[in-house]
Amino acid sequence: MKSHLGRRAFSAMELHTLFNGYIYGDERQKREQPKHWHFWLPLIAYYTGAYSDEIGSLNLTDIIKKDGVHCFSFTTHGKIRHRLIPIHTALWQAGLEDYIEHVKEEQHSRLLYDLPSKSGRYSEKVRIWFSGEGERLGYLQKCDLPSIDQQGHKTAISSLRLNFEQQIRIAALQRANKAAFYYLLGLKDETTAAAPPLSALKQVISPLRVINNNVHWVRFLDRHN
Repeated sequence: MKSHLGRRAFSAMELHTLFNGYIYGDERQKREQPKHWHFWLPLIAYYTGAYSDEIGSLNLTDIIKKDGVHCFSFTTHGKIRHRLIPIHTALWQAGLEDYIEHVKEEQHSRLLYDLPSKSGRYSEKVRIWFSGEGERLGYLQKCDLPSIDQQGHKTAISSLRLNFEQQIRIAALQRANKAAFYYLLGLKDETTAAAPPLSALKQVISPLRVINNNVHWVRFLDRHN
């Protein structure tokens, strides 16, 4: 018997807790082994709606500028389509440009170079770090958030995609741009053959709520010292 009824999005309070947790604060936890991907993956997941494997697979060459818009170029397998996702201003404000320069200086090609893969996938490592496994606590538990609520609904790293979906659905409806909603989620929209203009996609992405204005990669680095 399943122990939960399915995934749900994080509540506003839960998002506040996650993005004000120790990863985004000033104190390093006892026995913590901080990795750059601990900082960046939840942020990129929230602001792009991408899956862990897609984010883990990003190369520097997948960060492109087209029609004046900086984008992530996401490629995955299965039913999710390749898509260009405009990079939200909150990611630049969190130090993405500085981090990209760091990756180049370290002579790596993959953006989250310190995220290891297992059988060619990154999601398993992310799942254990974020949600825990057995007696091992994940980031959720360390933030005092349960992975299954009292109603039996589950939260996980992929819940951030649901938060993204909720917000862009509203933004797309307000702009009468259903095609942008489908495209940004990598879903097939039989009524639209061509990808929407990047300027229109950026308009749908821009209203995503910024959870913590004090998030910055340099602050994350300062915790190491």
